[in-house]
Amino acid sequence: MILTRLATPVSGFTNMATALFYILGTITVIATLLAITRRNPVHSVIYLVNSFFALALLFYLLGAPLVAAWEVIIYAGAIMVLFLFIIMMLELAPTPEADRMGPTWWQWLPVLLLAVALVTCTLLLIGLDTSVAQGVPHWYATPRDFGYALFGKYALAVEVVSFQLLFAAVGAFYVGKPEARANKREEEGA
Repeated sequence: MILTRLATPVSGFTNMATALFYILGTITVIATLLAITRRNPVHSVIYLVNSFFALALLFYLLGAPLVAAWEVIIYAGAIMVLFLFIIMMLELAPTPEADRMGPTWWQWLPVLLLAVALVTCTLLLIGLDTSVAQGVPHWYATPRDFGYALFGKYALAVEVVSFQLLFAAVGAFYVGKPEARANKREEEGA
């Protein structure tokens, strides 16, 4: 539905936008699958960052630059720093063999391929952006429109997500308590 509205500004824009949509969707799925299947938690976080950047480009392509900026700032930035902090707090270390050998080329290859694909899609999307020459297009969601939709039509969903964030904060507090970690170490030693 949104991609059909993208057809109005430039005649060749529809085919390129559709191709970019499918490429970015594929990058998102592959990066997310790699994030789920990696044994090293730091590698998982790196793949998840790739997935978040691909999602941000998808949001931008679909006419929501504000949501794309939030995706990069909040998820790819703040949430990933939080994940890395949790990994350090839980003291999840790689095996000594992996630490001694270091990363190999086949461990770097998926990340490099995903990063090159994301940079290429970003450059294509910047080249296709008609808002630079014509002002803000009619299909872009302004912050006011986004706010009306978010707190009007989807107010219940926003409240459910806020409760989920509250439960996650309580869980993080419980996991981070010193006596909970000490009890876990005693159980592992026994």
